[in-house]
Amino acid sequence: MNLDRDFYQQMLHIAIPIAIQNLIVSSLNTLDTVMISTLGSATIAGVGLANQVFFFLMMICFGIGTGSSVLISQYHGRRDYFNVKRTNGLATILAMFVSLIFTVVALFWPKQVIGLMIQDPQVITEGAKYLSVVALSYIITGFNFANGISLRSTGNAQSPLHASIISFVFNAFFNYVLIFGKFGFPRMGVVGAAMGTIIARLAEMAVLIYLSKRYNGPLNGKLKDMLAFDRPFFDKYMRITSPVIVNETFWALGQVLYSVAYAIVGTEATAAIQVVVAIQNIAFVLIRGLSNSCSIMLGNSIGQGEMDKIYTYALRFLKLGLMIGTIIGLFLCLTPSLTLSVFGNLEPEVNLIAHGLLRVMGIIFIFKGFNSILIVGVLRGGGDTKKSMILEMSSVWLVGVPLAFLGAAILKLPIYYVVIMAGMEEITKIILGMRRVFSKEWIHELV
Repeated sequence: MNLDRDFYQQMLHIAIPIAIQNLIVSSLNTLDTVMISTLGSATIAGVGLANQVFFFLMMICFGIGTGSSVLISQYHGRRDYFNVKRTNGLATILAMFVSLIFTVVALFWPKQVIGLMIQDPQVITEGAKYLSVVALSYIITGFNFANGISLRSTGNAQSPLHASIISFVFNAFFNYVLIFGKFGFPRMGVVGAAMGTIIARLAEMAVLIYLSKRYNGPLNGKLKDMLAFDRPFFDKYMRITSPVIVNETFWALGQVLYSVAYAIVGTEATAAIQVVVAIQNIAFVLIRGLSNSCSIMLGNSIGQGEMDKIYTYALRFLKLGLMIGTIIGLFLCLTPSLTLSVFGNLEPEVNLIAHGLLRVMGIIFIFKGFNSILIVGVLRGGGDTKKSMILEMSSVWLVGVPLAFLGAAILKLPIYYVVIMAGMEEITKIILGMRRVFSKEWIHELV
C-alpha cells in the first residue's frame, strides 16, 4: 500500500508541473496558428513548414536533454551533485552549438529550406519571411530547453513551469499587437508572429536563470563547475547519450519527411495538417508529463538501487498511458467540430479536411501516447538507450516514411489515407517495444 501511495504522490509531483509546462508551450504554437489562420491557407502552411525546422531542432535538443536526464536523474539519486552540474553544463553547450548551426542556415537560406518541403511559391514566400526572423530565437531556446530538462531531472519542475507561464503571456501579447498592429505597433503579419516568439523566449530565459539561481538545488554553482568536464567524462556522456541524440535527430527528420509527403497532396492538406498537429500537441501534454515522470522515477530508483520497484513502476506507467491515451484519442475522434471551433476563420476546404484528419489522428493518438510512455519513459528511463534508438528508427524509417510516400507520391491517395499509412509505425513500435519490456533486459545501472 505504501508503494502505491509513494508511487502516485511522486508521479503527480513530477508529472503535473511538466504537463502544465507542456500545455503552455503547446498553447504557444497553437496560439500562433489561431492568430495567423485569418491570413489564409498559404500563410498557415508556410508558417507550419517553417516550424518544422524549429521542431527538428527541438527534437535534437530534446535528445541532448533526455540523454543527459538519464545521467542526471541517476546522479541525483546518488546525491552526486558535482556530476549533476557538469552533465548539465555539457548538455547546455551542445544544445546551443546545434542551435547556432540551425540559426545560420535559417537566416541565410530560408527560401531554400522551405523549398525543400513544398513547391508552392506563395507558401515558400510566407514561410521564408517567418523563418528568417524566428531563427534568431533558436540559440536562446536551446539554452532554455537543456536547462529546463536538467532542472526537472533533479525534482525542480516548478522553475521551468513558471518560466513557461511568463513566456506564454509575453508571446500572446506581442503576437497580438505585432501581427495585427495594435496599440500603435505596425501590422507585421507573419513577421510579427516571429518577433513575438523571440521576445517570449528571451523572457523565458531571464526567468529561468533567475529562478535557477534562487532555487537552492543541485544545479546551483559556479560556472567552472558546469564546465568541469574532461575527455573521459565527455566520452562517457556521449556513449550513453549519443544513441538518444541520434534517435531524436533521425526521428525528427522522419517527421519532417512526413510533412514533405503531406505537402505532395496539396497546400490545403498541408494547412489542415498544421492545424490538427497543433491540436494534437495540446492533447499530448498529459502523456508527455507521464513519460518524463516515468523516466525520472525509474532513473532515480536505479540510482538508489531500488531494483524491486522498477518493473512494477514501468507496468503502472504503461497502463496509465494506455488509459489516458484512449480517453483523449476518442475525444479528438468524436468531437472535431467542437475542437476546430477555436479556428473560426479557416478556409472552408481546410476546415473540411481538418475534420476528417482529427478523426483519423484521434485513433492514432491512442497508440502514439502508449509508445511515448514505452520508449521515452520506460526504455530510456531504464538506461536502454541503444535498443530504444533501434526500435524507434526502424519503425519510422522502415515503416512510416516509406508508406507515407507510397500513399502520397505513388498511389496519390487522399490525405486521410496517407496519415493512416504513416501511423503504421506506431503499431510496429508496440509489437517490438513490449517484447523488450517483458524481457526486463532494459534495466541498466549507468553511474
